[in-house]
Amino acid sequence: MITCRPAKASDAKAIAPIMLLAMEDIIYYFIDNFDKEEANSLLTHFVSLPNNQYSYQHIIVAEEEGQILGQLCLYPGGQLEALRKPIFDYIKEKYNRVLPLENETQEGEIYIDTIAVLPEAQGKGIGKKLLQYAIETFVEQQGETLGLLVDKENPSAKKLYLNMGFAVIKQVDIFGKEMDHLQYLP
Repeated sequence: MITCRPAKASDAKAIAPIMLLAMEDIIYYFIDNFDKEEANSLLTHFVSLPNNQYSYQHIIVAEEEGQILGQLCLYPGGQLEALRKPIFDYIKEKYNRVLPLENETQEGEIYIDTIAVLPEAQGKGIGKKLLQYAIETFVEQQGETLGLLVDKENPSAKKLYLNMGFAVIKQVDIFGKEMDHLQYLP
């Protein structure tokens, strides 16, 4: 049976390659190369630490028989800049890169940064289970608004979100792509 739970620091090695599936382009941009091992190492480092954008503190995992099959990373939108700071500082120190990234979220929503499922586990409804867990925890129990961006070139993901109760609130051009900003309101 597939269950969802908050991540632990010790899950970092299992979470990183799954998270990378959702954000390869941006992580390769961070490290300025296409080295998958280095990208996984960077994510493992930050997932295992507290108080950053990709911290285990902000991740929900889906697992079956002790194996992590999917992850959902989310955090308060108003904290984006503070949560990004340790990552940007590390990238500047290690890679000598200053990253001019746009803000994809804002105050007033719990932002779903990434959601991803291992390729061999796709089609089992794991993404939907992770989203439902987030809706129950943040919207139904805490009265928060969930927000996310979906690429206009990914209509199947947008359809899933709309079917679950998210609604398009605006279109944005960010990271060089046309995206829909969706929210799930309490």
